[in-house]
Amino acid sequence: MQRPIVGIIGNSYLINDQYPTHAGGQMNSEAVAQVSGCLPLVIPADPRFVNVEELLECCDGFVLTGGRPNVHPEEYGEDWTEAHGAHDRARDAITLPLVRACVARGQPFLGICRGFQEVNVAMGGSLYPEIRDLPGRLNHRMPPDGTLEEKFELRHKVTLTEGGVFHRLFGATEVMTNTLHGQGIKTPGRRIVIEGHAPDGTPEAIHVRDAPGFTLAVQWHPEWNAANDPVSRPLFEAFGKAVRGWARDRGAQGLRAAG
Repeated sequence: MQRPIVGIIGNSYLINDQYPTHAGGQMNSEAVAQVSGCLPLVIPADPRFVNVEELLECCDGFVLTGGRPNVHPEEYGEDWTEAHGAHDRARDAITLPLVRACVARGQPFLGICRGFQEVNVAMGGSLYPEIRDLPGRLNHRMPPDGTLEEKFELRHKVTLTEGGVFHRLFGATEVMTNTLHGQGIKTPGRRIVIEGHAPDGTPEAIHVRDAPGFTLAVQWHPEWNAANDPVSRPLFEAFGKAVRGWARDRGAQGLRAAG
């Protein structure tokens, strides 16, 4: 049986400062293939090459990956400043309407880091440009030095809403995470439910209220060591189950239409 397809949102890079590419981190593909049990497909997130309607038909689910560029503040009604950092308007043009379409259709997605922020903005929310500049907040950014293991090590607890979606998924109200981000939720979007917070109050886990499909998003990086981490594995397993359910239902609808 063919594995359902998960579109992994790619990011734009320059190799050797001159060769433009679209790429996705290998750990995202590993998590999707080995833990979710799906076929990973890296998507060039640029409206010159793809459109949302094509992606919805081509893929059964989506991983909204992390990325160094931020969502442009104009997407939530604010002017750009130096504090907002680099941005990627092409990716904004794909992911924000894609999130809204998936919510409406019940098509599964998993948001990670920037993807977490995209889900909030797509649903009408806003972002702080730099969490570490806020009074009483921690520095959530990736350390500039060290090995990958050191950069992605578990850093702080996330406290989850008792009885919520994430509590039921992880079987605990506190989990250790490898939070790595500069921005964070300022105003939650419409229907955004915040179910996880860092010790400094920063939102770390959300989903969309009353959405018919899987809409979980986290501010940390569960793709790192996803097969072995006790928090990452159930998240990607649940996402894979949702994607297979979507693919199965879509297949059944096609058979009924053909018959």
